Amino acid sequence: MKKIQKFGSFAGVFTPSLLTILGVIMYMRLGWVVGNAGLIGAIVIIGIAHVISITTGLSISSVATDKKIGAGGVYYVLSRSMGIPIGGSIGISLYVGTALSIALYLIGFAESFNDFFDFGKTINDLRITGSIALVAITILALISTSIALKTQYIILSAIVVSIVSIVFGTRDFVPETVSMVATEGAVPMEIVFAVFFPAVTGFTAGIAMSGDLKDPKKSIPKGTLWAIGVGLVVYISLAIFIAVSIDSETLKSDYNILMKMALFSPAVVAGIWGATLSSALGGVLGGPRILQAMSMDKVTPKVFSKGKGRNNEPVNALILVFIIAEAGILIGELDVIARIVSMFYLTAYGFINIAFFLENWANPDFLPTFKIKRWVGLLGFFACFAVMFKLDMIAMLVALAIIASLYFWLQRKEVKIQSNDVWGSVWENIVNKGLKKINANAEGQSSWNPNIILFSGRSEHQSYLLELSKTVSGRTGIVTNFKLIVDKNNSKPLKKSEQIVTDEAFSDLGIFARQIKVDNIYTGIKNIATTFGFSGVEPNTIMMGWPKGLEDSKEYAEMTEALLHLDYNLLYLDFDKRTKFGNYKAVDLWWRETDSKNAEMMLNIARFIIASPRWQETNIRVLFVNNNNVDNAIVYDKIYKLVEDLRVDVEIEIINNAVQQKAFYDLIEKYSATTDLTLVGIPNYKIEQQAEFIVKTNHLFETIGSSLLVKAANNFNVLDLDFIKE
Repeated sequence: MKKIQKFGSFAGVFTPSLLTILGVIMYMRLGWVVGNAGLIGAIVIIGIAHVISITTGLSISSVATDKKIGAGGVYYVLSRSMGIPIGGSIGISLYVGTALSIALYLIGFAESFNDFFDFGKTINDLRITGSIALVAITILALISTSIALKTQYIILSAIVVSIVSIVFGTRDFVPETVSMVATEGAVPMEIVFAVFFPAVTGFTAGIAMSGDLKDPKKSIPKGTLWAIGVGLVVYISLAIFIAVSIDSETLKSDYNILMKMALFSPAVVAGIWGATLSSALGGVLGGPRILQAMSMDKVTPKVFSKGKGRNNEPVNALILVFIIAEAGILIGELDVIARIVSMFYLTAYGFINIAFFLENWANPDFLPTFKIKRWVGLLGFFACFAVMFKLDMIAMLVALAIIASLYFWLQRKEVKIQSNDVWGSVWENIVNKGLKKINANAEGQSSWNPNIILFSGRSEHQSYLLELSKTVSGRTGIVTNFKLIVDKNNSKPLKKSEQIVTDEAFSDLGIFARQIKVDNIYTGIKNIATTFGFSGVEPNTIMMGWPKGLEDSKEYAEMTEALLHLDYNLLYLDFDKRTKFGNYKAVDLWWRETDSKNAEMMLNIARFIIASPRWQETNIRVLFVNNNNVDNAIVYDKIYKLVEDLRVDVEIEIINNAVQQKAFYDLIEKYSATTDLTLVGIPNYKIEQQAEFIVKTNHLFETIGSSLLVKAANNFNVLDLDFIKE
């Protein structure tokens, strides 16, 4: 049995890439670029275009020396780095773009071929010639990839001969002075750049052959960078030669000037044909391999993963490339499609660069043998999208919209591969750096960012407690719910994987959920409050249901004492099963002179409540009990200023209680009987008075709707509610 034939750097990467780079633009438009932009302008355009090709070439080379590169080229790299949704969406776009670009190359070939032999220049004539050429190179690719690649040597030779023929050609067009900058009547620079830019695309043609390479990690960097480098030297050298050999007016008006000045014009014709046919052949060889790789990953139909022969040639995928390319040839007018195709390539290059940057920045396992600075990838990423925006914003938006649609489709399809993408490392890196930053600034934090430990239990109204905990935590707060499983023997703890709860009730709200074994509920709560959390995101609030019937529980009293000692904010919800949260329209905050810290915490909670979609139309009242016959205007002004400082829109109501001296809870019963949610501060009391407090509070909760008891930790500011001195 014959050994599977694999290719090296020169045949597998350098040659197909260089032949795509040295294409029609070089022969038919480089002179026009120099004529309109001047020599300096042309060199600047060539340089800017090569910023993208060089940064992308460096990025792909670095990634290629870290990962095992399989078949599929750019698709394989992106899918293994950034995941199937991004890799697949770019891969599909590249596949279609590659197939349609074949049509563009062959239409260019047909124009030159028909003009040379005077076969006719109508759109039908171009269709016939282009279709015949497509059939020929498809048959060549079907017969043997090896023969197709060896054919490229002949084409490369033709290009070299044509360049030599141009350099040693006639000097009939030498200008009196060389135009260094754009002259009057020249085409704007951005249009000139747009025309030239396709010349530097195509260096990924060799990467698409990754599955057919002997040593991809060696061949991809070597072949790609040499192809880009040689292309850069050729374009700059030829631009200088053209500028000093031909006057700018001739360059602007005559696209075939290189053919006319050549020592042997048929050599230039052969170069044009070779360049167009080799570029088309590169698409015929590379495009099917992208689709084959995607089909092996189940991104596209499995039928396209099948190949023939010992090299597993992608026959089915090649047939689809032929159909798409032929459709492009039959359409004939491909200006709009060409713009979109260019955007697909630029988008792919942009994602290659950002994939390298993220791998280098976030992935601790990223250890390429070809090392470059990570800013190279970031520069390439921004350069790609800056060029896209400048060239054609509408085409850019269309390309991004198509890629986004493919991305969301693949996300919903939930294709899985046996490979970890970079996003896990990215989020870990961001979280790590964020935690360090938060921890470093912890001393200076003045606002409350809730990090809640929630004990919701299992009851029919658990969902409301979960809902309120998420409301109280705001957009950036964290809620972690603990389910406590009582195991008196506590023989073996749950495995780490078993402690994670994946219930939709929690995930839909964005609540983290855990379950652990405990030998006692109250001891378990105390232990969790003592040990849970880590630097940067230490939990600061305990939330649970209001404990009815525990007024005589010594264990509950000890747990409460421990939580107060640990200096947690405490939130207890008494949920009214009958009224629930009513219409989410009314919230009361009850203040008294002793509620100095609780008052500020209530205002913070009120801010988060108002921001919640369910509570957006609620009316929030601050009710202050004036027990000392202080002038209501003074009290109102002071409370208004305190509320205004915290940017909470509330209604302030002063309750005169100096004469009647009604009990605080009696006033709550009177004024908040129909309130949807009432917030009441827990006063400072000795732990032995807890039973009395619970009994009184239970009685209150029987007469009003859902209520939230609040006990603020010491980090809250003291709001001066003592108006006697006023």
